[in-house]
Amino acid sequence: MKAAMVIQAGQPPIYGDFRYPTPAPGKSVIRVKASSISHVTRGRAAGTHYSSEGTLPFIPGIDGVGVDPDGKRVYFLLPAPPFGAMAEFSLVDDRYRFAIPDALSDEAAAAMAIPGMSSWAALVERAILRPGETVLVNGATGASGRLAIQIAKHLGAKKVIATGRQVRQFDDLRRLGADAVIELTEDREALEGAFRHEFSQGVDIVLDYLWGPSAETLLVALAKASPDGVPVRFVQIGAIGSANINLPGAALRSTALQLMGSGIGSVPLPKLLKTIQNMLEAAPGAGFEIATECIPLASVTDAWSRLDSSPRIVLVP
Repeated sequence: MKAAMVIQAGQPPIYGDFRYPTPAPGKSVIRVKASSISHVTRGRAAGTHYSSEGTLPFIPGIDGVGVDPDGKRVYFLLPAPPFGAMAEFSLVDDRYRFAIPDALSDEAAAAMAIPGMSSWAALVERAILRPGETVLVNGATGASGRLAIQIAKHLGAKKVIATGRQVRQFDDLRRLGADAVIELTEDREALEGAFRHEFSQGVDIVLDYLWGPSAETLLVALAKASPDGVPVRFVQIGAIGSANINLPGAALRSTALQLMGSGIGSVPLPKLLKTIQNMLEAAPGAGFEIATECIPLASVTDAWSRLDSSPRIVLVP
């Protein structure tokens, strides 16, 4: 069969022939219709993500949409190695697939699943959002952050604060549901002031997709401005800004901060799968939006190089 193949860690996948998967007890062959290039998929392919397998060669792609042996359209997660989702066929544990709504296209479901899961799991499984709370999304201009705004509002957030560097997108973030927008400026004093203003009014949950300098400034502002004894649940999801931060001990001692992460490992796999299912089932009625660009699987090497692509790239046979 035709597939994208990682033959060397750190190098883009190439398109070529790979052996066909064989059904096994509890595992079925899925005919793939769409698979998205996510940050997790890139990290696992490069061997830098904490969940990477490390055995070469393999087919990248941690999830996708396809057709099962009974002819049903399904979403599937974590195909059995080495048969990732970026191929004509994949081998999938029967526990890790479910039918998707008819109103949701293959491409939209594939594009939305992982970025949507990141905020749905963080809000429902980790922070346990209560209706009427305020959520701050740090890094809201990417696909995950834009969905996080929509999902937070859908799940009952009263106010959503969004941060980002791409000022030209701020009007669109407001259209998606952001009630306030903060520009991530290099002037840390100005940024801290903007964060302190919001925390003084009350922020219950922070969804952090960036880590790095913006998270450092945010945590310092939180410690200085949040009301005493009022917990703020800070959920670390992504590290686009940097893999590490400097966290002053005083920020933990002087506030009721609850610092946690959300991802593969911190949320059990069955709950992650259920999170994706709930999100995709809600998507048509809630009107969740995600910009998507479909590219033929045969062009995977070129598509892989588009790190700054705003639409979510979905590979299709």
